[in-house]
Amino acid sequence: MKGVFLDLNTVDRGDLDLEPLRQALPEWKFFQRTEPDEIAERIRDAEVVVTNKVFLGAEAIASAPRLRLICAAATGTNNIDLAAADARSIPVCNARNYATDSVVQHVFAVLLTLVTRIDDYRADIRAGRWSASDQFCLLDHPIRTLAGMHLGIVGFGVLGQATARMAEAFGMRVTVAGSLRPDAAGADDRPALDELLPQLDVLSLHCPLTDRTRNLIDGRRLARMPQGSLLINTARGGLIEPRALADSLRTGHLGGAGIDVLEPEPPPAGHPLLAPDIPNLVLTPHTAWAARSARQNVLEEVRANIAAFLAEAPRNVVTP
Repeated sequence: MKGVFLDLNTVDRGDLDLEPLRQALPEWKFFQRTEPDEIAERIRDAEVVVTNKVFLGAEAIASAPRLRLICAAATGTNNIDLAAADARSIPVCNARNYATDSVVQHVFAVLLTLVTRIDDYRADIRAGRWSASDQFCLLDHPIRTLAGMHLGIVGFGVLGQATARMAEAFGMRVTVAGSLRPDAAGADDRPALDELLPQLDVLSLHCPLTDRTRNLIDGRRLARMPQGSLLINTARGGLIEPRALADSLRTGHLGGAGIDVLEPEPPPAGHPLLAPDIPNLVLTPHTAWAARSARQNVLEEVRANIAAFLAEAPRNVVTP
């Protein structure tokens, strides 16, 4: 069988062990990146195609007559036409739970950056304000402690649960918002998001992006959060209305935000959250997942998905 990895550069920067993946199939072609006009040619003879972010639409899938398995080197599969794959009985398998430790430590890295005002104090030092101080320390930016803060979590899968455990270790009080799935209506005794927001010091998002969750946190919901509260998003950029977030930070209603994801990615230079005048915004370039161990786990997930398929017991199959 022949495998093709269309965008290895999105996972491996020369620091991962590819040998387990190589051994999963007798023949591989690894491409660092693939442009849209290169897809059809590169997958034409492939039986297994691996993609992280390269788009596999119906036309591309139709151009690969030997294709038997599509592996997403990620959890999200919005870049794969699941219906087109299903029409040809081609399973699409994703990677799951590979970056839990990496994402959770990132959540608390940005949260601690906000509550300790590390960026502000480092800027003061670079500006010479500590050297010019008339006392031993600077106390210009109020520091808070996580202990005693109330954290709300939206999305209580593996990542949401791991975030809750870490929060409790810091002495935070944790409340999980009720499920946003339509089939959970009336069966969930957790508080609705709108009910929970006014009670929170911190809100952390860990839910998928769907039609139902797009712009979940908009101007109305930001206004329901208490003055000075914090927002963390390591899930998907489309969960937050960016102009509303920028406005809330500028007015000082929201005390800070830690944002690892934007929409689209990479963001255009004029994206509302790239403006230089937004205070108390810790913005990172979709790196919460990117610890080396997590990226190696992605390759292991792909290898395991291929092995399971060859054993006629596919795993992590995503249905349309």
